[in-house]
Amino acid sequence: MKDTTHSQHGGVTLKLKLLFKLKPWLLSDTPQSAFQASAGRAYLGLLDFLNNRLAVLGLLIILALISVAVFAPLIAPFDPIQTDLSNRLQPLSKTHFFGTDEMGRDIFSRIVFGSRLTLYVIGLVAIIAAPVGIMVGTVSGYFGGWVDTVLMRITDIFLAFPKLILALAFVAALGPGIENAVIAIAITSWPPYARIARAETLTIRQSDFINAIRLQGAGPVRIITGHVMPLCMSSLIVRVTLDMAGIIMTAAGLGFLGLGAQPPSPEWGAMTASGRAYILDHWWLITMPGTAIFMVSLSFNLLGDGLREVLDPKSEN
Repeated sequence: MKDTTHSQHGGVTLKLKLLFKLKPWLLSDTPQSAFQASAGRAYLGLLDFLNNRLAVLGLLIILALISVAVFAPLIAPFDPIQTDLSNRLQPLSKTHFFGTDEMGRDIFSRIVFGSRLTLYVIGLVAIIAAPVGIMVGTVSGYFGGWVDTVLMRITDIFLAFPKLILALAFVAALGPGIENAVIAIAITSWPPYARIARAETLTIRQSDFINAIRLQGAGPVRIITGHVMPLCMSSLIVRVTLDMAGIIMTAAGLGFLGLGAQPPSPEWGAMTASGRAYILDHWWLITMPGTAIFMVSLSFNLLGDGLREVLDPKSEN
């Protein structure tokens, strides 16, 4: 037993010594390599992020959401879809933490499994919309001229309509369903990313290092993908994180209107819609999924604010 304790203490001591040795290397004013410079910037950014308690809180909530989604079958005590009319509209109790709905389904279990749908929507929207936005914005900003005019006018057309209204129009055309809802939200989400990428590209394209790369024979495709896009990523990451709250609200709005995930899927917006008829006498039907939407949206906003302070070079720390 003493040997085990001594071994653990020795391991902690070794890690502390390694950290003390790495700190001067990370904070060096004269880095010896690009990797050392990148590691130093990442270390300083991590320290700035950890000093923002609200951002850390947002990150912890998001990590908790991911954990709940991954381990949903182990966390949920009941089947989220199976109905039991003899157990309908039960209040909060030790058996049903968040009560039961009008079909006798456990609300806690439905919220737990609903986290999977939430992550599914925001993940797919980010994967679809962000690349489209950064591609349109960088191409528009780099080439300018008629290319810029055409792409930005198309972007302005999408920005002229409220996101939810435009998403409703696309879902109405495509038909209700979670996949069509994802496509509709993605179609309406890319224009802000294009605007940001274009603005960043306009400030980069005439830089000395871009001119040097051009003189070396690099073509537009290589310059855009290899040099311009990576420099736009920090601003884009911040914007995508901040937009997650809006994406969640849009998905919940479509579900509330019956155009998103279809019953009996445990989607938070659809759960809120089904509970509105019982809001006066059975408040938990609408309060619990509504609180879940609020908490997740708030956590992404907090995380986005923290990332903006770290990644945005124009922010004042």
